[in-house]
Amino acid sequence: GFVWRLADSSGNATAVRPWGDDIIVNLSVWESVQSLRDYVYAEGHSRVLRRRREWFVTLGSPHLVLWWVPSGQLPTLAQARERLVLLEAIGPGPQAFTLRQPFGPPR
Repeated sequence: GFVWRLADSSGNATAVRPWGDDIIVNLSVWESVQSLRDYVYAEGHSRVLRRRREWFVTLGSPHLVLWWVPSGQLPTLAQARERLVLLEAIGPGPQAFTLRQPFGPPR
């Protein structure tokens, strides 16, 4: 289910730091919410995910947001920021949601 991940010209996905050196951006596209969920909660990844507090500070606002991207298009950092703001302002909905509260693709 993995389609694409934002990276700099050298292919380094963690070098893109539009909001300062303390924020790592992980912007990726998946075929479905289920394919992302399968990856996130797979044994190897979830083992590392459980230790995230050893390396990252807990933020007081949402740090992960999902939304549907039309086929053939790639999301932008501006869209990601807008969706995070929307999620924080009104909670999960069709335009900005989470793995815990997913919404289906638009019709």
